[in-house]
Amino acid sequence: MDLPNKRPDDMARITTEELANKFIEEQLAFVRQQVGDKKVLLALSGGVDSSVVTALLIKAIGKQLVCVHVNHGLMRKGESEEVVEVFKNQLDANLVYIDATDRFLDLLKDVAEPEKKRKIIGGEFIKVFDEEARKLEGISFLAQGTIYPDILESDGVKAHHNVGGLPEDMQFELVEPVRLLYKDEVRVVGKALGLPVSMVERQPFPGPGLGVRCLGAITRDRLHALREADAILREEFDSAGLAGKVWQYFISVPDFKSVGVKNDKRYEGWPAIIRAVNTTDAMTATIEEIPYALLHKITARITSEVEGINRVVYDLTPKPVGTIEWE
Repeated sequence: MDLPNKRPDDMARITTEELANKFIEEQLAFVRQQVGDKKVLLALSGGVDSSVVTALLIKAIGKQLVCVHVNHGLMRKGESEEVVEVFKNQLDANLVYIDATDRFLDLLKDVAEPEKKRKIIGGEFIKVFDEEARKLEGISFLAQGTIYPDILESDGVKAHHNVGGLPEDMQFELVEPVRLLYKDEVRVVGKALGLPVSMVERQPFPGPGLGVRCLGAITRDRLHALREADAILREEFDSAGLAGKVWQYFISVPDFKSVGVKNDKRYEGWPAIIRAVNTTDAMTATIEEIPYALLHKITARITSEVEGINRVVYDLTPKPVGTIEWE
C-alpha cells in the first residue's frame, strides 16, 4: 500500500483545526488498513515531524507502535526529558529510551573536523537504533517523519536524520502518514492531536544536534556551557515575544578562550555566539534586529550564570555570505 509521491493538485492546504481533524481521520483509517495487527518501529527524535507521526500512530494503533528515542547527549536542555514526559507519561506510548551520551561523546573525543563529527554521530545513531531494533520481535513496518519537501528535495529518500541506513537484512515496509504535507501543515496537525506548543513549534534542529554548535572538538564542559547558554537565550526570547517572530535562534561556542575579569581577577573563558535569523526557504537568511536592551540582559545572564563563558557576541552575517549553522 504505497502513498503517491506527488501531492494531488486539488489537495487543500491544511490551515485549520477542522481540516487537520479531517486529515487525521483519513490517516487513522489508512494506517489501520495498512498495518493491520502488525508492529511498527519508529525513531522518535523529538522533532516536529517525528513527534506528530508518533502521536498520530499512537492514536491509530496504540501499543503496536514501538518508539525508540536515542539520547546522543547532544540534545538541547530538557528535550529528551520532554519526549519521555509527553509520549511515555502522557500518551502512554510503548517507548524505548536509550541514554547513549557516553557512547557518542567518547567516540567524538578529539574529533574537530565538522564533516567527520557529522558522520560519527549519524553512523553511531544508526548502530544504536539497529541494536535496539534487533532486540524487538515481530516488527513489520518502519514509520518515518518524511514530509513533502523531503520528497521534492531528495526524490523520496530522507537519510539525513531519519533511519535511512539500516542494514539490508532489516528492510521494513514504510509508514509515512505526513509525507504529502508541508511543515506548516504538520504543525497544525500536531496541535489538533494535542501535542504541546513547545514541541509543535520547535525550531529546525540539525540531526547532529549541539554537536555542530560546540565548534571544533567537543568537550563535556564546553558542551554543558553551550547547553546552559542556549537555554537562557531561548528563555529570554520567549519572554520578549520573539519566539514566534524569529525563524531560528541559537548559541554556538567555539573551542578557543579569551581573557576576562571575574572577582577582580583575570581568567580565561569561552565566547558564546548568538545567531538569530529569518528565512522562508533556508536558502537565504536575514539577520533579526534584536533590541540592545535584550542583548544586554542575555549577555549579563549568560556571563554570570554559565560557568566558563565570559563573552557574548552577536553574529551579524546574513546567508549568503554565512551559512545558518557555523559548521
